[in-house]
Amino acid sequence: MPDSLTTKRVALLATDGFEQSELASPLAALRAEGASVLIVSLKAGQIRGMNHLEPGDSFDVSATLDDVTPDEFDALMLPGGLANPDTLRSSAQAVEFVRHFVLAAKPIAAICHAPWILIEAGAVDGLQLTSWPAIQTDLLNAGAEWVDEEVVYNRGIVTSRSPTDLPAFNRKMIEVFAAAPPGGHSAALSADEPTSEEVAFGGSVHVHSTGGIQSVT
Repeated sequence: MPDSLTTKRVALLATDGFEQSELASPLAALRAEGASVLIVSLKAGQIRGMNHLEPGDSFDVSATLDDVTPDEFDALMLPGGLANPDTLRSSAQAVEFVRHFVLAAKPIAAICHAPWILIEAGAVDGLQLTSWPAIQTDLLNAGAEWVDEEVVYNRGIVTSRSPTDLPAFNRKMIEVFAAAPPGGHSAALSADEPTSEEVAFGGSVHVHSTGGIQSVT
């Protein structure tokens, strides 16, 4: 691990209907590395997950969007599911919260259907990413380049397709979040990855199941 997460504050933005493993696994992985992670939502109390089509567990909300500002956080994590990102992309307040991270070049990790929110935040035009395959047309129509890979890193944004990709997703998320300096402007993670200037102009890194970097474009 190149840097520590012990000084990093991460917003995990979610509401009812998130895919449970896509919240619980990244949350545990980030906290295990020392990050301070707040579950931020549209409402106070608890939000309930889904295990595919079956109701899952409830998780305590740390803060609502009314309680915090995006300036308080160094990075953003967006779990998927079906109802969760659909509800969030319909909330102007949630979209503006996500847009802050995009404009400030703070790192974002989004899995499964979560890139729907990135579309609304204006983050995907020219971005190379992956997602749950069923939303690839939405992403292509918004100007993204969609690829079928377990994890993709481009312009400070980490994306994966589904719960089966969580081990690779968590590794890359932690690496990117740890390397990012406070206040944004994601740093390059190694000599083989793009510089901050290349990231700004669309450089990308593909990571496969071996954990190695396949290519930089």
